[in-house]
Amino acid sequence: MKRRTFTAAFKAQVVQEVLRGEKTLAQVASAHKVHPNVVGQWKIAAIKGLPSLFDENRRNAQRESEHQALTDELYAQIGRLTTEVAWLKKKSGCAGRPVRSKRCESTTMKAQQATSTPSRA
Repeated sequence: MKRRTFTAAFKAQVVQEVLRGEKTLAQVASAHKVHPNVVGQWKIAAIKGLPSLFDENRRNAQRESEHQALTDELYAQIGRLTTEVAWLKKKSGCAGRPVRSKRCESTTMKAQQATSTPSRA
């Protein structure tokens, strides 16, 4: 005889009925044609797993806040580097000029390198 496999949704439904307390474990098992020992194991697994549900929500919130902080920091760094590039172009006299002279070309290359490799502050 082949073993039956049950989906997680079905197991959750059966365990919810047991935890409600309206019927005994044996009655719920009989109604769903599952052995009472199996339903008991599902109940124990569900009760053991409950604390991790709340722990997981906290971890997700913490990861999200860390991600947001990193994103804000990176956008601030992009702003600083963009301002620095504009200032360098202005000071070198290359702002608004096409990159033809050696001086403007080297300044443009330095500015591109500054934006491509972020400096650690």
